[in-house]
Amino acid sequence: MRYNVFKLLFFIFISQQIKANIVLPNIFTDNMVLQRNADVKMWGWANPSEEVVIKTSWDNSEYKIKGNNQAYWEISIHTPQAGGPYNITAKGYNEVQLSNIMIGEVWICSGQSNMEMTASWGIKNGEEEVKNANHPNIRIFTVSKAAATSPQNNLVGNWQSCSADVMKNSSAVAYFFAQKLQQDLNGIPIGIIVSAWGGTPAEIWIPQEVIQNNKELLASANRLAVKEYGPNEPGRAFNAMINPLTKYKIAGVLWYQGESNVGANHYGDTLSALIGSWRNLWNYNFPFYIVQIAPYNYGEDNFDGVIIRDAQRKIPKIIPNTGIVVISDIATIDDIHPKDKKPVGIRLANLALSDYYKTNATIINGPLFREIKIHENKVAVYFDYADGLYFKNGNSNQFEISGADGKFYPAKAFIKNNTVILNTEKVKNPVKARYAWKNNATADLFNNAALPASSFLSE
Repeated sequence: MRYNVFKLLFFIFISQQIKANIVLPNIFTDNMVLQRNADVKMWGWANPSEEVVIKTSWDNSEYKIKGNNQAYWEISIHTPQAGGPYNITAKGYNEVQLSNIMIGEVWICSGQSNMEMTASWGIKNGEEEVKNANHPNIRIFTVSKAAATSPQNNLVGNWQSCSADVMKNSSAVAYFFAQKLQQDLNGIPIGIIVSAWGGTPAEIWIPQEVIQNNKELLASANRLAVKEYGPNEPGRAFNAMINPLTKYKIAGVLWYQGESNVGANHYGDTLSALIGSWRNLWNYNFPFYIVQIAPYNYGEDNFDGVIIRDAQRKIPKIIPNTGIVVISDIATIDDIHPKDKKPVGIRLANLALSDYYKTNATIINGPLFREIKIHENKVAVYFDYADGLYFKNGNSNQFEISGADGKFYPAKAFIKNNTVILNTEKVKNPVKARYAWKNNATADLFNNAALPASSFLSE
């Protein structure tokens, strides 16, 4: 099976060149959303030295640029506060018109199948959600799957206004995120660019040279299994499905991936490299919000799944302007694709509304492990976002502690002043603690926002 559609892209490009001198990349189409109140880039191709005049209808401004000797041009235009619809005209020897353009907030949604999953796959309450999905000022651009051995400058896709038919075949998580964001931001237009591919490891979404220049990441990437349904070599999806977007101004990124890295080493370093490389290319430390993968029966004789969850938990501790949403309370441990996608999108939106837009003052995180303190034979576990800490069933059997020998034993747990206190007669001098440390462990510790605690292993 071939994953490269760039022969088609080349044909499209050449066909457009025959018909016209000015050509825009496919991210610029009717119905698109541009980031509000920003200097956004537009770019494309034209004859060398051909003058291109960009005219924007929101202020009737004109921007002029000439094609260089590589037949390429690039220019910044300023966008207003949210609104629309507007038009943009690019005129040289020919004229290209873009219509029904909205100005608002633009987010990239990437990852693997749980990000890609649509209502047509059978999500919870899918039929009802599809029926009510008439949001003309939510615009969705779904990037067609493609792989390439070198960075590309174009991709396949087009912007669509959200209708029932469009929503049904678009990322459910992205849609629910956009719906909640628009609702709480007073109806401003929301643009969602979905670039996801089921079954893909994180390494294929990272520039190849980033992997090659890091011995640990390269060794881990070299152990990736060959798959029939997608690429497994570093950079392949990045080259085709992300690189063409890196000039497009965005508010931030949502990331839902990790299942295909279960059993691999250094996932935390891999994800850190992905975030850093994307931010470098956009030249902007945009917010990057992660969905922690759900508990699943990866096997009883290993901790491969929970190790990935713990690596994801640590990212906001080490990388500024990142966040995580925990979904272990809505997991179905016998299905790697939890069907209840609405809470996932809403939790991501609440995170953005709180941390980025500063419009939400409520608790938007479940309890996240901060530290432990040892008091003789007891361990006190401290959490961030711990207000109203409680056990769902009145008690918990998911905490364990160990001594210097590294052997963990189940611990009795009780809550005092929003702190979990642990002890067991089997460990006289505790050193470490862990919680929900199984691949399929679902949460039983919550805060007063009814959000679940993440699994953790103390350092």
